[in-house]
Formats: sequence, structure tokens, C-alpha cells
Amino acid sequence: MEKRSNVELIFCIINSGFSDLVMDAAKREGATGGTIFHARGTGNQEMEKFFGISITPEKEVVLIVVTSDQKDRIVSAIYKDAGLDTKGQGIIVTLPVSSVIGPKIG
Repeated sequence: MEKRSNVELIFCIINSGFSDLVMDAAKREGATGGTIFHARGTGNQEMEKFFGISITPEKEVVLIVVTSDQKDRIVSAIYKDAGLDTKGQGIIVTLPVSSVIGPKIG
């Protein structure tokens, strides 16, 4: 087990059925895996106007823990393959992780 503090969480919300796009892009850039779960969005017309997209309620959420060095490159690859301008219409948020205890990351 290894305790790390230079870790980031990539949090991607994507239309249902497109999580493979996220994971394929992330793995291509060095991520070792992720967690996918199903969710339901509650988008409204104001959000649709703001983002310029139609919002479908069925979503998948992909969580990927990466090192800080990997984050920018992985986020860029995910956004290119599965971002708002794609059918997946993914939205990506990253958060710093103060510490993690578990298998080696990165």
C-alpha cells in the first residue's frame, strides 16, 4: 500500500453508453483504470441554452484517480474524444485529492 498526496480525481459526466470513450482516452494517456456508475441528470432549459446542447437525463459518471503529472494530458484526451462537441457530451471536473491509500497510481 502506498500513501500519496500528488493525486487528482478526474470526474466526468457523460451521456449513457459513452463511458468507453472516456476510459479508452484515459488509458491511452496512462490511466490504469476507473470507476463507472449510472446516474440521472436533471438538466433544464437554461442549462441547455448556456451549454448549447440538448441534455439527456440518463448519464454515466466516470471517476479516474491519476497523478498530478498525468491529469492535464488525460483531461485533454478525454475532452477531445468525449467532450461537449461529441455525441458523449462529456463534462469534466478535476479535484485535488489530499491523500489516498491504496495501490500505486500512475
